[in-house]
Amino acid sequence: MRKYEKRISLVNEYMNRMNLLREISDYYAGRTILVTGGAGAIGSNLIIALSSLVGNKGKILVLDNLSSIKAKDPWNVTPLPNIMFVLGDVRSDVDLKRVFKEEPSIVFHLAAFFANQNSVDYPETSAEVDVIGQIKLLEYSSISKIDKFIYASSGCAIYGSYPELPLKEEFVSMHLTTPYQINKMTGEMYCNFYHHHYGLPVANCRFFNSYGPGEVPGQYRNVIPNFIYWAMNGIGLPITGIGEETRDFTYVLDLVQGLIKAGYYQNAIGENFNLASGKEVSIRDLAKMVNNATGNKAEIIFRERRKWDTKPRLLASIDKAQRLIGYEPLIGFEEGFQTNIEWFRDYLEKIESLADFPPGMNSAVRGVDIRAEK
Repeated sequence: MRKYEKRISLVNEYMNRMNLLREISDYYAGRTILVTGGAGAIGSNLIIALSSLVGNKGKILVLDNLSSIKAKDPWNVTPLPNIMFVLGDVRSDVDLKRVFKEEPSIVFHLAAFFANQNSVDYPETSAEVDVIGQIKLLEYSSISKIDKFIYASSGCAIYGSYPELPLKEEFVSMHLTTPYQINKMTGEMYCNFYHHHYGLPVANCRFFNSYGPGEVPGQYRNVIPNFIYWAMNGIGLPITGIGEETRDFTYVLDLVQGLIKAGYYQNAIGENFNLASGKEVSIRDLAKMVNNATGNKAEIIFRERRKWDTKPRLLASIDKAQRLIGYEPLIGFEEGFQTNIEWFRDYLEKIESLADFPPGMNSAVRGVDIRAEK
């Protein structure tokens, strides 16, 4: 348990900074809550926060197949007394029956076949997990008459290729370039269907470029953990594009804040809203930060932009989330980035054993065996 103390302390410190309303804490106290994908980067932080909110009389159910952390054991799930881990899949009726027997009253659906390039390489599996799996989960949630269903959608996916900035929720585009993007849009549509047809209380939270403690680098993972991993190994960071591309990087605990508030506020029901930082960071500046933090002297490598990567900039409007649920990002990029670096150093041995970069597979370094460059 000692190795988890720093992670718990980090989440608890953030919770103190949130200064949650007493009504929100009282709302969660004693509840049984299901978190799909609870072993992933966002989910593993969310369950720690929820554990403190539900208390000894509550329970957090984690349903995860461990695909996001490339492990056979749930090492990313903090073993707190009121957290119950179930190794399972949202596509499995057996696994869903197992967790719904515990009678959860709130569902946070974070499980997904992540992300763009993975869905391009495996479109059928992507649809099975992100569409069929979600329909099953919505069906069980509807039958069980849960109080809230919170869906982890993706602002990076929903808004298509040619939106105006900052991205606002009323903008809708059908110019989607990967199965992952299509499936996230479909997921919101199915949430809306179950809300309007069956009265299921749903809220669609659109995430933007999450980063922070909990995410293992790999061929289909996000840019920040991959950059940190490569830099720590003295490898030149590959940028697909010219480096002036920007992203709205959002610290993982700010997303946790948004999820918790979305699960409480009634005016979130039937709505969709962005959860982001509301600020841009260029990929070139990110690469420089990573190299400076790790002492990496290898030069940045520029490669051809991936065919599906058509967004030169991403910047979200968070006005709606601020208005509806009182969402307010608390962690600036520099602070969050430093925390991410520290987590890597604390868990480096485990991360090294799980980082998954088969030669030629990662779209950013296709044709290059990065292990040969160490």
